Parts: sequence; structure tokens; C-alpha cells
Amino acid sequence: MTNSILPAFIFMIGGFFIPLFRGKAKSVYMLLLPVAGFINLLYLPMGDMHLIAFGEFKLVLLHIDRLNLLFGYIFHIISFITVIYILNFKNNVEYVAGFFYAGAALGAVFSGDLFSFFVFWEMLTIGSVMLIWARKTPSAQAAGFRYLLVHAFGGLVLLAGIVFHVTQTGSLEMLKLTLSSPASYMIFFGIGINCAWPVLHPWLTDAYPEATIGGTVFLSAFTTKTAVYALARLFPGTEALIWIGVGMAAFPIFYAVIENDLRRVLAYSLINQVGFMVVGIGIGTELAINGACAHVFNDVLFKGLLFMSMGAVMYRTGKINATDLGGLYKSMPWTCLFCCVGAASISAFPLFSGFVSKSMVMEAAASGSHIAGQGAYVFVWLVLLFASAGVFHHAGIKIPFFAFFGHDAGHRVKEAPKNMLIAMGIAAVLCVGIGTYPKPLYDILPFPVDYHPYTISHVLSQTQLLFFSALAFTLLLLSGIYPAEMRAINVDSDWIYRKLGRSIYATLDKLLNPLNAWCEAIVRSSASGVARFFGGAGANVSLFVAVNFWLLIGYRDKRLEIKKYRLYNDVLQGTLPIGIGAAVTVTFILFLYVLI
Repeated sequence: MTNSILPAFIFMIGGFFIPLFRGKAKSVYMLLLPVAGFINLLYLPMGDMHLIAFGEFKLVLLHIDRLNLLFGYIFHIISFITVIYILNFKNNVEYVAGFFYAGAALGAVFSGDLFSFFVFWEMLTIGSVMLIWARKTPSAQAAGFRYLLVHAFGGLVLLAGIVFHVTQTGSLEMLKLTLSSPASYMIFFGIGINCAWPVLHPWLTDAYPEATIGGTVFLSAFTTKTAVYALARLFPGTEALIWIGVGMAAFPIFYAVIENDLRRVLAYSLINQVGFMVVGIGIGTELAINGACAHVFNDVLFKGLLFMSMGAVMYRTGKINATDLGGLYKSMPWTCLFCCVGAASISAFPLFSGFVSKSMVMEAAASGSHIAGQGAYVFVWLVLLFASAGVFHHAGIKIPFFAFFGHDAGHRVKEAPKNMLIAMGIAAVLCVGIGTYPKPLYDILPFPVDYHPYTISHVLSQTQLLFFSALAFTLLLLSGIYPAEMRAINVDSDWIYRKLGRSIYATLDKLLNPLNAWCEAIVRSSASGVARFFGGAGANVSLFVAVNFWLLIGYRDKRLEIKKYRLYNDVLQGTLPIGIGAAVTVTFILFLYVLI
């Protein structure tokens, strides 16, 4: 046990006090939160802290080692940068949700047991949904509901897997798992939903472009990266991840090339980059895990930078589709420059951050002879090479070309606000700094690093790949073969289950609603009949007894009808003589006794 503060609580609790501040005091307070969190992180010792007894189990709210410490560093850094970026929006909902979301991510990566991890994992969903809904548009509301449903389902699967795992093993420890039981498969699948695996991915490309301008930067940093951390912690060396990662790296390229919404292009690009990380975790060697973690660190920065640059464009022009933009380098030169830095970084240009991390995963794949068969790992390396060329096409060239160059759309706007430029400038400096001098990054990776990215062969091969990709883009564009930017809705895999869900709903509506109406009519008629019977039960019993008595003593016709009418009304109004009432009551009780 230690007096250290949970990094998650600094963000989550501190974020709730933001609305109490005004003006510059609010800005200073928000900037101090990630700074205080980072300083606290620097003084945290390795090992388990903040242990809580939970029945027979021990909850570890804070576990520190080299793996999660790296994630903690980059989560604090991007939080600080994003806070600078959003200072001019004056949206308390966005501020509180952003800090809550970042705190949940920190809580998840520093949890030392599966239950604590799950609690913070679910908190991620709450914070991220609020960032989507904070935009307050109908499309954002719909995307947020779909996002919530998908992640609620994923959380239930994860929880079920954890419960089964604890039942089988009696342990909540976050230790390496193998895919050998239903519990491990459910945990694996639950994490995979947040990781945006193929077919499960549309929640990301549907929701991220609908979030607020600053919210998209937050979203790009935490959910998928927390899932990558969980895979690195629980499933390193799981061969299935290699093939899942290969699919993630390859398929988004085709969608990104034809997509018109530039923030959606970056969402597909995010899946592509996470694919490299997942492949590295699947390979499972020290070099591969280091490469995956280093790429997480760099991706948070350069993907955040690209989302920030597109957010600045959207802030000034109100447009984000490629068909509506172009020529903005004249009005927004600094934003254009920072966007180009992000594009070069994600494309793995030498001297930029992506070059020193993506190459580690590629090298691990090239030397991955433990993968079944020589042809198998050669195939993995070739797909990753194709994905590297593809990301240069859609994120390295398409984003800056259609936003800032290409045709002049006639937008004459101001440069981005100073706080946005400062945030983008910090991210750009880090991208270049890490790319030119990667040693500080390599020093904080989970395993000792014996890798040198700047060899002559690697620099030449990567430069050739990039220049040939640029040449291919140019030739395709000039020949008219490159897909034209057009206003269209691209069909993704979610079309299948959206259509299937609507069909099932319509079928059940036609089958069950008539049945429900029929049953309701029967119940209503039966209930009303019973109510009518028991409402006049006393009067009916009294008439039954009295009429038979009157018939015996000779009452007939009109006289009988008058006496029946008077008796019925007297009973209903409670004006019957006491003797007759008592006799009727006794008769009624005897009648019930006989029936029972």
C-alpha cells in the first residue's frame, strides 16, 4: 500500500470540478490536471498498490510495470495536447466527458485484476458516448446510440468471460491467457470489439466522424489503444491475432480510398494502423511487442495531429468532405504544414515517427519463422508492405491533397486559432523528434531494444516504396482511374446486420403484435366480465335467494319484478335491513364453502 494517487482519479474527479471555474482560471485548471497526473505517474513505484479486499478476492486498482507505464505516458501527453486544442470551444460537457474518458483509459491500463479492469473498461463507453452526443446533431445522436449498443454488448461478453474464468480458475489476476476455453474466447472477443476487428469495426467509422471536433481527437487516442494494451497483457503470442491484424491492416485501405468524408478516411486509417499493432502482439516476440507498443505511442500522436488538422479545417470552413475542400494552403498555411507532418509520420517517412516503430513490426514479421510455414510469414510481411503503401495513399496523400491542395474550392478563411496551432505544433514537434532520435522512446518500451531503424537498406527500401506509391497516385489521378471524390454513402459490413435487424424487427412486428392485440382483447373482456360479476355479486346472490322464496309464497309478474328491482338497488346502495343483509351474507359464505 502507498500514499500515491490513482492516475485515473486525478482525471475523473478533477474533471467534475471544471464547470466550477470561469475564464482563464478554467483553462489553467484543465491544463494543470494532466501535468499533475504526469508528475504523479513519474513517482509511482513498480508493483501493486491500492489493494482492496473483495470477498475472497484481492482487487489491485494500481499495478505498475513497463508495459502499462508506456501507455500511461502517452495518455497523459495526448490529454495535455488535446486540452490545449479544445480551450476555445467553451463546452463543459465536452471538457468533463473528455477527462472522464481519459481517466477511464488510465484506470483500465493500470488495473491489476480483471474486475477493476472491467469497471474502467465500461467507463470508457460512458465518456466516449458523451463526446459523440456533445455535438448535438441528429446524426451524432443516432451514431452514439449505435456505439452504446455495440459496446454494451461487448462489455457483457467480456464480463461473462471474466465470470467463467474466475469460476474455472478462482483467480482475478491479469495474467497471460490462451484460447483454450469458452471463457478465454469470450474475453478475447469482448476485447476485440473495442479493438475494431474486421466485421466488428463499423462502430468506429460510424461514430468517430460524428463526434465533436475535440472529441474525435480524444476518441482516436483511447478506446482502441486500451484494447491493444489488453491484448498485449492477456494474449501476447496468440497466432489468431496475426491474421486478424493482417485483415485490419489491409481492408480499410479500399474504403478509405473511396470515402469522401476526410474524418471518416482517418477513422479507416486508424483501423489500418491498429492492425500493425495487433500483428505485432500476435507474433509475440520481444521485438514484435516492442514494435506494437512503440507504434501505439506514435500513432496516438500522428493520428491525433491529423484529426486536429482536419478539425481545424472543419472549424474554419464548416466543411469536411473532400468534394467541398481544396486550396486551403493559402488561408491556413500552418495547419497545412502540421497536417503534412502528420501525413509523413503515418506514412513512415524517414525522420518521422512512424518510420521508427512500424519498421519494428515489419522486421518482426519478416523474421517470424515461428509462424506456421515459410509461405505464411512471407504472406504476412507482403500484406503489411501493401498496407504501408496503402496508408500513404489515403492518409499520406489524400488527406493533405484534397483538403489543402487539389482544386481551389474558394474558401478564404482565417488560420486556425492560436491554441489549436500550439496543440498541433507540439504534436508535430514530437513526431519529428521521435523520428529523428527514437532512443527516448525505445528506452521506455517493455523489453530492452536492440534495433536500429536507420540502416541503409531500410531507409532505401522504405523511400523507394513511398516514392513509387506517390508515382502510382499521380499516374492514377492524371489518367482518371483514381476513384473520383463524390457525395455518396459507402456500404460497410454493418449494412448486413442493420438490414438483418430491421428484417427481424419487421417480421416480429407482423407476427407478435397481432397475437399481443388478440391476447389483450381476451384479457380485457374477461377482466371486465369478472369485474361486472363481482361488482354486483352481493345483489345477484340476494336476488337468487329472495326470488326463489317469493316464488314459493306466490309472488308473480309485475309485483315480482318490482320487488326484484327494489331489492337489487337496495343491496347495491347498502340500504338493506340488517337481518336480510346478514341472511344473505351467511348464504353467500355457505355457497363459497360448498364450492371450495
